Amino acid sequence: QVQLVGSGGGLVQPGGSLRLSCAASGTIFGLYVMSWYRQAPGKERELVATITTGYITTYADSVKGRFTISGDDAKNTMYLQMDSLEPEDTAMYYCNAVRPYFPTAWGQGIQVTVSS
Repeated sequence: QVQLVGSGGGLVQPGGSLRLSCAASGTIFGLYVMSWYRQAPGKERELVATITTGYITTYADSVKGRFTISGDDAKNTMYLQMDSLEPEDTAMYYCNAVRPYFPTAWGQGIQVTVSS
């Protein structure tokens, strides 16, 4: 089972940027559908962005044009570049890996706080 370790969160002012990383213990790209989710206090976990095994990316409407999901095959690491951050982006962010017939993997939560 692949293991995921997330990093890169923190406190940023509105309009600022952050890059989250999700390092995997093995090969992920081309095998797993990789995603970023987030959960704000009192709200349900929501899907933010996905990169498929064919490297097709999709985004939630709320982050489209501001967030970019990408990966580095050589480092087995997925990224979420977050620009033009808004207070509404404040949440715990989680990376996720899904592959048929394999257990779903989650990274630990990464806190992102957008506040002045």
